[in-house]
Amino acid sequence: MTKVTELTDDGLLGRMMAGDQEAFALLYRRRQPAIYRFALHMSGSAAAAEDVTQEVFMALIRGAKRFDPARGTLSAFLFGVARNHLRKRWEQERRFAPLAEDADERGDIAPGGPGASGVALRGRVGTDELSRLETVSQVRRAIGTLPENYREVVVLCDLAELSYEEAASALGAPIGTVRSRLHRARAMLLEKLRGTHAPGRRASMANR
Repeated sequence: MTKVTELTDDGLLGRMMAGDQEAFALLYRRRQPAIYRFALHMSGSAAAAEDVTQEVFMALIRGAKRFDPARGTLSAFLFGVARNHLRKRWEQERRFAPLAEDADERGDIAPGGPGASGVALRGRVGTDELSRLETVSQVRRAIGTLPENYREVVVLCDLAELSYEEAASALGAPIGTVRSRLHRARAMLLEKLRGTHAPGRRASMANR
């Protein structure tokens, strides 16, 4: 007999729909971190990310039958639900919430994951590793400044490591659109990061 931990997402969902609470708990542990990170990168708020993540899995409990494996993976389905909930929040707030520049210092998006702080990491890494972590921080902040449609493809494809097919399913967009947006988003990120390291900027920062 197949162990619950060895089941695929679809297998766990089937068990969950049959009333197996352990299957749901395992599915939650398996997919919650990625959904949380997606919501966090898109909203810039740990509180919003937590709310959206809870809403996603509550929606799964209430409407598991909405998932159609013929249209994509369960992971892509969950990202799509998270995206819809984020958009509803933005419509309600009537404003876009950009990623705060000090998110890393607050621990919202730290290189070590939720709850880790840049200060704590500094005491455990060497100079080279610190430089790498600071670069990661700059990249994440740069991602936070991208327009929503470009940011979501970067978060899904580059951070969550979804395939083009899965990202297209989550976004409800053609694969070609995902590819073109991702190409443009990466180019925008490169421009932003080059600006961050420009000699003029470094000199300006040094004179402050």
